[in-house]
Amino acid sequence: MNFIDFFKSYGIEIKNKEQMLRAFTHSSFSNEQHTKNYERLEFLGDAVLQLITSEYFYLNSNLSEGEMSKKRASFVCESALATYAKEIGLNKYIRVGHGQASNINDTIIADVFESTLGAIYLDCGFDNAKKYIDEIVLPYVEKGTIFLSDYKSLLQEMVQTDKKSLEYVIVKEEGPAHDKTFTMSVVIDGIVYGTGVGKSKKEAEQHAAYDAYQKSVR
Repeated sequence: MNFIDFFKSYGIEIKNKEQMLRAFTHSSFSNEQHTKNYERLEFLGDAVLQLITSEYFYLNSNLSEGEMSKKRASFVCESALATYAKEIGLNKYIRVGHGQASNINDTIIADVFESTLGAIYLDCGFDNAKKYIDEIVLPYVEKGTIFLSDYKSLLQEMVQTDKKSLEYVIVKEEGPAHDKTFTMSVVIDGIVYGTGVGKSKKEAEQHAAYDAYQKSVR
């Protein structure tokens, strides 16, 4: 099944095939082939996903603003998006460069979930994007699936309670441009509380926050 037929199975008629192909294109592929990648579409798709999930929790719950933010964060975090994409087989269409082929990680898969949503929104409008997300994401919400917690938010809440300063500092950056590994530390009031490693800065920050959070609750 090609990606046109894949989206058609969700009732989505892709008209701009070049744009959707770009949504599946990682920077490692675009660097090799001198074409455009998914990063701008990912930015748009992230905003569309935030709006759709925000609207859902606003209309279908009596949660406070803070509680809705926490709930939403769980269903739009990297592990959640990668889970959705792999469950429906979206990851099969991702295009990466030769050096990245053996490492299509959850960060890339989650990014593509957002970039393809951005392409759907541009091509087919908000209503179709919403129907698509409702069909894929809502079953997880209704089942009460628990994804990896947003430890950055949890740690931020703890720090705010004590009115301490918090920042993430990059310790090390290794590997070629298409396959980098980042090491980040979380620093609270000038003291390193945790360190994490990831394939993106965001992932490394989450792991650093998890390290710090685990130490703080022991």
